[in-house]
Amino acid sequence: MVLQDVNDVIGNYTGLSREVLEYSRIMKRMVDSAGQPGFSVASWAPLAELIAIEEFERVGNFKEVMNWQDYVGFLTNWAVSSDWECSFRRVTEAENVVFLELEERSRMGDFSSVVNSVSVYEFNSAGKIRHIDIYLQMELPGSEVLKNYEGVL
Repeated sequence: MVLQDVNDVIGNYTGLSREVLEYSRIMKRMVDSAGQPGFSVASWAPLAELIAIEEFERVGNFKEVMNWQDYVGFLTNWAVSSDWECSFRRVTEAENVVFLELEERSRMGDFSSVVNSVSVYEFNSAGKIRHIDIYLQMELPGSEVLKNYEGVL
């Protein structure tokens, strides 16, 4: 399978699939800007526009469950200490659910990883993301990566 940049494929999709790809593009922009002065939880407002904030739930890599406030706190801590990029593999849409497959590459300090991910996005009737499940294929992470989960796990 040939990996592609999300920016190169987003124009091929509409509907909820396009929303999920836009979510990935926003995530990349936010992580890239996280090193700037003043970056905070409030900086995630562009991503929040896609989210059903009151009903949002994310189940992550280690089956940790987060609401929107927990998630943006987690994202902020992660983004300020990480470099992240992804490549598109495939997207599949069925009713109000979108399955997005990516190759994700990240670096935190001296630790770098490459993982295959499947993120399952569930949308509410208003077209907002209400639930995300994350599934990863990766090598066993070291203790440095697990530090980002202190207080969550």
